[in-house]
Amino acid sequence: MSETALDLRPTELKTESVPAFGYELIREVLLHEILGNDAPDILYWAGKRLARKYPLESFSHTVEFFQQAGWGNLSLKKESDKEMELELYSPLIEERCQQNKICTFQLEAGFIAQQVELQKGVICESFEHPRKKGGKVQFTVKWDKKDTTAS
Repeated sequence: MSETALDLRPTELKTESVPAFGYELIREVLLHEILGNDAPDILYWAGKRLARKYPLESFSHTVEFFQQAGWGNLSLKKESDKEMELELYSPLIEERCQQNKICTFQLEAGFIAQQVELQKGVICESFEHPRKKGGKVQFTVKWDKKDTTAS
C-alpha cells in the first residue's frame, strides 16, 4: 500500500509549526539563489513530481494538504467541463505579495495541475494569477477531456 501525503507527518509533528521567516528564507531566497532565472519552471515541475509521489484521492484532500503544508487555504471558485478556477489565500501569501515585486506560486501550480490530472484522468496544466492587491493567488487549471492519461 502506497503512503499518501496526509500520512507522511509523524503524529508528534502534526502540531508543530515552522516560523514564517524560516519558510520564506528557504522559499523566496535560497531556492531562487540556487535555481536562478529558471526557478519558476523548475518549481512547477517539482510541484508536479511532489504530487505524483504523494497522490491525493480528492479535491478536499488537496485542500487539506495545502493547509497542513502551510501553503494556505485553497478553495474552488468555479468549475466547468474543461477548466477550474481556484483561489489560494493566507496571511503569509498576502504579505509575500505586498513585499515582493516578483511573487510566484509555481510549486503550488504544478502540484495542483498534477493532482487534478491524477483525480480526473486527463492531462492538466495550471496557470497562476497572483493578485497583489488582494493578497491572493488565483489558479486556472485547464484540460481537454480527449487528452486522457490512460495508456
